[in-house]
This record gives sequence, C-alpha cells and structure tokens, in this order.
Amino acid sequence: MDFALEKDQELIKKSAREFFEKECPKDKVRELREDPKGYDPNMWKKMTSLGFLGLIIPEQYGGTEGEFIDLMLFMEEIGRNLVPSPFFSTVVLCGMPLMEFGTNEQKDTFLPEIAEKGKIWSFAQTEQLANHEPEDIKLKATLDNDEYTLNGTKLFVPYASAAKYFLVVARTSEGENPEEGITLFIVDSKTDGIETEIIPTTARDVRCEVKFTNVKVPKKNILGEPENGWKIVDYVFQNTAVLKAAEMSGGAQAAFSIVNKYAKERKQFDKPIGSLQAVQFKLVDLLTDIDELKYLVHEAAWNINAGSPSRKLNSMAKAKANAVYHDMCYHGIFLHGAIGWTEEMDIGLYHLRTRSLEFEGGGTDIHMEKIAKELESYQPDFLNLK
Repeated sequence: MDFALEKDQELIKKSAREFFEKECPKDKVRELREDPKGYDPNMWKKMTSLGFLGLIIPEQYGGTEGEFIDLMLFMEEIGRNLVPSPFFSTVVLCGMPLMEFGTNEQKDTFLPEIAEKGKIWSFAQTEQLANHEPEDIKLKATLDNDEYTLNGTKLFVPYASAAKYFLVVARTSEGENPEEGITLFIVDSKTDGIETEIIPTTARDVRCEVKFTNVKVPKKNILGEPENGWKIVDYVFQNTAVLKAAEMSGGAQAAFSIVNKYAKERKQFDKPIGSLQAVQFKLVDLLTDIDELKYLVHEAAWNINAGSPSRKLNSMAKAKANAVYHDMCYHGIFLHGAIGWTEEMDIGLYHLRTRSLEFEGGGTDIHMEKIAKELESYQPDFLNLK
C-alpha cells in the first residue's frame, strides 16, 4: 500500500485548498452561520463551474471521472476550511448511489444536473430513533396503481430547504426482517405535500425536518430494487463513514496548526507558552493522534478505491475521527485559555463542528459495535506471527 499521492491527486488537493482559502475564509464561515441558506450560492456556482461537483461522476454525464481517493482528499480540504455547503449531501449521499444503483434513464437525467448545473440533493433517512438501523424507518410508501404515496417525517435532513431533489428512504412493507421492505425514492422537493422546516443546531449547519403528507411519487423514481433498499443505505453509510472521517481529519489538522502557532506566539512571563514542557507534551500527543487518524482514513479510502472495502477499517476510521477531532479542539481551546471558548477565535469554530460531524456517518458507539461484530470473524495479523 503506497500512501504517496499521484500528481493528479496533488493537483486536486492543491486546487481545492487554494479555492477554499480564497472563497471561504473564516469571516465567511461566521457570516454563513447567520444566513438561513447556510451556504454561499456564488461559491456554489464557482464550485460547479470548476468541476468540483463532477469530481467522481463519469465523463459521459459531465463529470471528470475521478476516483474515491480524489473525493477523500477533497473532503479533507472541506474539513480543513470548515466549508459550509451542500456538497456532501449532493455528491456523496445522493450522487454516488445514483451512479451505483440508478437506471440508465435516471443517470442520464440526474447526474448531468449535478455535475454541470449544480442541482442540490438531500438524503432523507433519519427519523425519531436516529439509530442507523432498519427498524428506525417508519415513513410509509403505499403503492396505488403506478405511483406510491409517501407519509411520514424525516429529521436532520441536510440542506433540505435548498434541495431540488430528495433521496428518501421509505418502508414499503413489513416483515420479520426489518432490512426487507425498504425502498428508496427520488422525490422532487416541489411535489405537493412536502413541508420543510429548519431545525436549530449548535453548529448552525442547516438541518431540517421534512414532512411528507400524501406525497405522490411515480414507480420509475425508485432507486435500485423495490423492497431491497437497505443495501443502498448500507452503501451510503460505509462511504459516509470514511469521507466524514476525512473531513474531520482535515479539520483536526487545521486546528492543530492554529494551536501550534498560538503556542509559539502567546507569551507568559516573557516566554512562549509552547516552551513549557506540559504544553509541548500535549501537542506531541495531539499530533500523534492526528497522524494516526490521517493514515487510517487513507487506508480505508485506498481499500474502497481498490474495490476491496473493509467494514472494519471504515468503522475504525470514523470512531477514531470522532475521538481525535473532539480531543484536538477541546485541548486546543484549553491551551488558548478562556478566550478559546469565544467565537472570536477560530479554534471555537472547529470545536462546534465536532458535535455535528460526530453523528453524521455514525456515532462512536455505533461503530464500536460494528467493529466488535467484525472481530468475531477476524484475527489480526500480529496474532498469526510465530
């Protein structure tokens, strides 16, 4: 396994970093926290024109046909700059399953709209229990002739207020196995019977409650196989775990840079606080954890890129990201002193993101359980040494 980046990958990383540093400085991040849209439409148009939305979409649909590694690097840069945008919900949560499970007609219709026109999509899965399990899906879809009727409520739907389309996880039948009877639907957000309301959050990222009341959806808008939609949900979950871990890894790297710089500049008793052994040891611990996370994320992404995804690695990456990003920001604020808790300091902006990002793509408890399940049939290589 070679972690060295190819020239094209270095170019993607460099161009994304330069773009976001110019278009989304921290003052812009603060400004968008007060904007009900939650993102900058002008920046979104520029991202579309530069081909960022078509990063992994095939060329025949207007994309640049990049690889999963390319997307992972791009998400690191989004995390590094705290970019508020519907990129993840559009490209990862909806665009990737459209590419993998969509019909030719669906791909021809929807993928160019994402890659070339920047149409916003939102993935509507979470309901009241929010446990990422199939039994949580209660929104019902009832078949009547050639169309389905959707009734139910989804929570914490990202950027739903700006979305053109929803990818909705619904239950079409009940059975002993909760994974069966789940179907995914492509739903136009302007369809009669849809109500959207923004949910206030600490991070002020745009999350919405979306109510579906007798919403009509044609059968042709089913994504994948009817009754077998949990396979798609699991596909989304695995990709989300790694790519959100990449975003958190980028954020942790940026937060470390901020704190390391502050430790060199902030003086007490005529000496930089970074000269104190206690501060130095803490920074070393944080740097070690961040490097561990970075390479764990790269390994998980490399396996997906090679066509051999590892559920264990995916969950390890997200569980590690949840812990490392939080610890980095918590101790970063501590090393800043009392002023670190204010929104005046950039480290506070990163800390707020740790709460929302922890649960997107699965909280630590969920992934620890999944790792334990994988260990039932797995033996680490070091135990095989003789």
